Amino acid sequence: MTDQVSVTVSEAALGQPLSESELCPDDLLKEQEAAFERDIARMHARAVEFVAVPCPACSGTTYAPAFEKYGFTFCLCQSCRTIYMSPRPSEAVMGDYYANSENYAYWAKHIFPASEQSRREKIHKPWLKRVLDYCEEFHIPRGMLLEVGPGFGTFASVATESRAFARVVAVEPTPELVQACRDRGVEVIEKRIEDLGGDCKDADVVVAFEVVEHLFEPRCFLEGIKPIMAPGGLLVLSCPNGQGFDIAMLGAGALAVDAEHVNLFNPGSLARLLTDSGFEVLKVLTPGRLDAEFVREAALQGKIDLDPFLHRVLVDQWDEHGWPFQQFLAQQGLSSHMWLVARLPS
Repeated sequence: MTDQVSVTVSEAALGQPLSESELCPDDLLKEQEAAFERDIARMHARAVEFVAVPCPACSGTTYAPAFEKYGFTFCLCQSCRTIYMSPRPSEAVMGDYYANSENYAYWAKHIFPASEQSRREKIHKPWLKRVLDYCEEFHIPRGMLLEVGPGFGTFASVATESRAFARVVAVEPTPELVQACRDRGVEVIEKRIEDLGGDCKDADVVVAFEVVEHLFEPRCFLEGIKPIMAPGGLLVLSCPNGQGFDIAMLGAGALAVDAEHVNLFNPGSLARLLTDSGFEVLKVLTPGRLDAEFVREAALQGKIDLDPFLHRVLVDQWDEHGWPFQQFLAQQGLSSHMWLVARLPS
């Protein structure tokens, strides 16, 4: 699959409407934002260790400025249109950030527990069904499912409880999140995937939801995954789509543009990265459910001006047109939430 990649998602695959407040309750945001600001300050204190990098998708070195946010610079690759942070925190700085993040500790202690039921029902159970559908479609055995970067452990716990796989294992380096997984009965290995070695192998399915955008070197991550996958095994990634609607409309103001999101791939560039790394790309889709809400909220807060048509759809007639418009974005590959399904050749 090349840069010209077909991106579609059915209405059924999109699932139920979803609101951001279901995922992060408003009354918890103030303390979370304060914790995040302290994390960012700690990262900037080591700015001398930041590293300039080429495009993480195609290794191109020709770029244009994209935007700045939180004091970080984002570039737009002129070849594959990936948006990426450069210079970016070194691997050592990133490792320290995630190991000692106040923001992640706050999410694990407060936000994830407060929103867990909604996440289970509206996100993780549908995600598991989608993964199982891929197993059936591509004839993948359901021996071991390995999740890289499980966060609070909700998906891994849903998968464990379903007994759809003979074994479910999570790989997570952040101590607070490791404990959160264990508290949910999830088998977890406290390491980065690149350091896993012989601790786990022959995974039939590897999933990494909202992980690849955080990585200093995604190619190394993919190389680290290959030895633990069974021949013909399935890899499922999700991440922001840098060409999606809310990023296109809001630029640096989009929530997906984050100090931690150093790689904002698009369907073509992510497919190119996977193909160059030795995977067979099977599907790319953008099943996002929040783009329209994010842009609507920005308009209501006076952060952007919408043209008359979008104002009618997203503001004046939101109850009538908002969800159908979001479905259109998802179905046409225009949402800022992206999935890629690939197979490791036998």
